[in-house]
Amino acid sequence: MERINEYGQPVGASLEGWGGAAHPGHKAMLGTYAKLVPLDPVTHTQDLYSAYREDPKAAIWTYMANGPYNTASGLQNWISQVSGSDEQPFFAVVDQNDNTAKGVASFLRIDPLQGVMEIGSITFAPGLQRTRVATEAIFLMMQRALGELGYRRLEWKCDALNAPSRRAAERFGFTYDGLFEQAVIYKGRNRDTAWYSLLDKDWAPVERGFLAWLAKENFDGAGQQCQRLADFINAERQAAAG
Repeated sequence: MERINEYGQPVGASLEGWGGAAHPGHKAMLGTYAKLVPLDPVTHTQDLYSAYREDPKAAIWTYMANGPYNTASGLQNWISQVSGSDEQPFFAVVDQNDNTAKGVASFLRIDPLQGVMEIGSITFAPGLQRTRVATEAIFLMMQRALGELGYRRLEWKCDALNAPSRRAAERFGFTYDGLFEQAVIYKGRNRDTAWYSLLDKDWAPVERGFLAWLAKENFDGAGQQCQRLADFINAERQAAAG
């Protein structure tokens, strides 16, 4: 809420009680369908390599700064480089149905003092994409950041040409903030970055929408959703707005 200071100037809402957020660390996140555990080169390389090989054309790596990996040892080298980093904690996304890792995701650009961080470097194998496991994995990260650790702002950024990532951000309840042109160079080409965010004040209805979507009764005997996640979130937002 805008306030006026002693000089007649508009200033932002007071945050005198703000003490910062906690660092996310490497603590595992456990859901009904998915669990996220610290990415480990020994434990997860073979599972991930096998899962990623479901995409023989390696299209899942087009918009990633790293990859593709043509050998298991190449993937293992990358995992060894990034695992255990406090600057960017990486997690393996494990399908609880068969206890195999089928993707990775991370927290990055972590700023506890300002209460801002990002979910990114998401690389899901074809068999993980568009599943309850994948959706719950992102929800668990959102819940950790906004519900448990007290972050004020959670961000999602992607190549503006990455249509699936942009649709995912919108489906998960993030709001489009704008386009940062010529923001990054990767793999020898330009990237205009699309920015999305979700604020702590908007988290409650989004969380309720996720929980309603993830409920067992929202899926039929074949595992198909009865109602879309976006519909649940929109309904919760409308109810919260009165």
